[in-house]
Amino acid sequence: MFFDISVKDVIDVLLVAVSLYYLYKLMKESGSLSVFTGILIFILLWVFVSRVLQMRLLGSIFDQLMSVGTLALIVIFQDDIRRFFKNLGSHRHFKALSRFFKKEAVAEDASSYMPIVMACMSMSQQKVGALIVVERKETLDEYAKTGEKIDADVNQRLIESIFFKNAPLHDGAMLVQHGRISAASCILPVSHELDIPKKFGLRHRSAKGISEVTDAVAIVVSEETGNITAAVKGKFMMGLNAQKLEEILSRD
Repeated sequence: MFFDISVKDVIDVLLVAVSLYYLYKLMKESGSLSVFTGILIFILLWVFVSRVLQMRLLGSIFDQLMSVGTLALIVIFQDDIRRFFKNLGSHRHFKALSRFFKKEAVAEDASSYMPIVMACMSMSQQKVGALIVVERKETLDEYAKTGEKIDADVNQRLIESIFFKNAPLHDGAMLVQHGRISAASCILPVSHELDIPKKFGLRHRSAKGISEVTDAVAIVVSEETGNITAAVKGKFMMGLNAQKLEEILSRD
């Protein structure tokens, strides 16, 4: 019976393994790895009690807990589940299908990169704090609604005036959408990851947070040191100069 394995059985096992792997990654990124471990232990106990020992009463209790627990997990981790499916939809294989139809949009947005780079360099020298988020494939409309609408061309002087220390819009993030400054003083989700360096403040946590839930590039100019950091896909890229920052913004 051990050797009576079909190709369908092998595919079945592989699909389960891949599903568990992505579920593990999802829980790890959301800081819920202990929950993932607890779920696995509960499933193993459920299988052992219901299928191996065939305890009817205890097995029926476990069956009910599995049904209710599934709904409870969906409610508790709805944001993480939403992020998982967004990441799945934005996977490189799916994005490759749409590249051909979006070449014009990418070329149009590329013209807005240099004013951003030059403004960051200028603010870095003057140690002016800033948080700039550049939209990519995934929309930032829900975050733009939290700030003040601007809808202006990307201009170095305008960017610097927005983040001037006494300016009314210098707090929060400035969003760049479709090659234009869409809004300023926007509120972003804050990352709660424990591996963020202690020297980083709220701007860096917000940059990492928005890069975890979208494919946007978040740029931070430190008010204390003047250092420029970019957050992409939940990862920090620190100590950037003009060339490196332009390369990050130009990546497809």
